[in-house]
Amino acid sequence: MRAGRFTDLLAAEWIKLWSLRSTVWLLGLGTLAVVALAAQSSLDAYQSWPDFTAMEKARFDPLGEAFSALAACLVVIGAGTLGALTIVGEYATGLIRTTLVAVPARHRVVAAKLVVTGAVTLAAGALISAGTFGVSQAILSGRGVAASPADPGVLRVLAANALLAPVSALVGMGIGALVRHTAAAVVTVCAALVVVPTFFRPTVHQWLNDLYALAPFYVWRTCLGLPLVRDDPALPTVAGSWAVFALWPMVAAVVAVVVVRRRDV
Repeated sequence: MRAGRFTDLLAAEWIKLWSLRSTVWLLGLGTLAVVALAAQSSLDAYQSWPDFTAMEKARFDPLGEAFSALAACLVVIGAGTLGALTIVGEYATGLIRTTLVAVPARHRVVAAKLVVTGAVTLAAGALISAGTFGVSQAILSGRGVAASPADPGVLRVLAANALLAPVSALVGMGIGALVRHTAAAVVTVCAALVVVPTFFRPTVHQWLNDLYALAPFYVWRTCLGLPLVRDDPALPTVAGSWAVFALWPMVAAVVAVVVVRRRDV
């Protein structure tokens, strides 16, 4: 298959992605909701700043106001759901049969889906990361406590915030390829990416800490999403956390390709 033909596949997947009503809702309104959440949280902090104790002011994290754990949950669930629907939706409507008749090379179809979904959610994640940071710090600058991109760890946090969306979307695609049922896929995405990791806590058992450090949301919450990483052997390292961010979508992509190639339509 020539490169031009793969370009045609990318164009087809682009059209199919934006033909899903969920794409506009999850990306459009989801982005606005997360930015609005950052604005509201920052306004609350701005108004309450005079009443903060000295310790609260010393521990204040302006990046936490821009992109909280709740915002991360919304991004992960939204992007993961969208990723699952890119595959599940096509199987549910039966369109996958037409697609595979037109393009028998199933791995090419899945590769095109992965590229388009990854690119779109990466753009959305970057917009969310930049938008929440810009709105939040503009508000907090009135109290002189805003963060700057030049501050230590800030660029890493912004990059991690942006990558949550494509990582979750590609993992969602892998789950969708395995489950092939809309409700079950969405529930599995939420459980695997958010619900279970949310309850993880560092323990005295290092093997458990190492297990927890394999979850993207956990390493974001305890490492990549923090400007100052604590030097604690029970917590993930920056290098290990980036490896987790890379490993999950890679494994999910392989799973999606293998499952779609081997299972009947």
